[in-house]
Amino acid sequence: MPERAAHPAHPGSIGEALDEAIARLARARIGDPRREALAMWAAVKGGGMKPGAVWLERAREPAPDVARRFEDALDRRLGGMPFAYAVGRTGFRTLDLELDRRALIPRPETEGLVDLVLREAGQGETGKGKRGVAADIGTGCGCIALALAVEGPFERVIAVDSSSDAVALARENVALVRPPVPVEVRAGDLLAPLAGERCRAIVSNPPYLTEAEYLGLDPSVGQFEPRDALVSGPDGLAATRALLVGGRGVLEPGGLLALEVDERRAERVARLARELAWSRVTVYDDLFGRARYVLAILEEDA
Repeated sequence: MPERAAHPAHPGSIGEALDEAIARLARARIGDPRREALAMWAAVKGGGMKPGAVWLERAREPAPDVARRFEDALDRRLGGMPFAYAVGRTGFRTLDLELDRRALIPRPETEGLVDLVLREAGQGETGKGKRGVAADIGTGCGCIALALAVEGPFERVIAVDSSSDAVALARENVALVRPPVPVEVRAGDLLAPLAGERCRAIVSNPPYLTEAEYLGLDPSVGQFEPRDALVSGPDGLAATRALLVGGRGVLEPGGLLALEVDERRAERVARLARELAWSRVTVYDDLFGRARYVLAILEEDA
């Protein structure tokens, strides 16, 4: 069982609460406990506060509600819960989003997928304005859809997820972010909710693990993150294969399909895309040098 200390109902200063948290995190052998405690306070305080600013305010008396949220988050973290779930927040590119166990924790690799989409979609070109629809399939907390809406050249974004819990969370984040273009969150399996649409880009970080790979995950992932967002058939490719097959009927000619993939199967995904007559199929590495993304174009005369 995680350690549960007898906390003061209202610590006399932020520094007092931090010192106790640092000691408890150190006893639990959580790496860099000082950094973790500062980041935790900043996250529960909200408002875009940075960890360094927390340290500068350590002599101040904390607001009771912030101190209470901090203690609750600390107890969850000491119980083994990943940091983002413990504090209920996560950063993704320029966004600060609500997060809980209804959706996967966004990873830095997925930020790289957004980078590639923005580059391919012509972000930064002048005189063209916003045009076309982007769809985020398997949106989870809505991070990709909202990043595309905030940073991208699209006039509308559709976010899709088969989990009603994830759909609810994504809608909460749309209300929180209030993006400059409409983001519609739809419930349904993969491409089915896009019937009747023609998209400029389809982007997805689909489930891509086998059952055996899922069972071998670190407990901080396997015990807390939703299984259905991780596992995809006997070969890990069921969702990816469906997107490659069905994407041709949803994209406009010249449209982009951008997928995050397991590095062990990147070349296999690219080969499948070429067999299905996708054009300009390219495998890209992530920031760690691992084959992580497959981009493909629907030919102009499709």
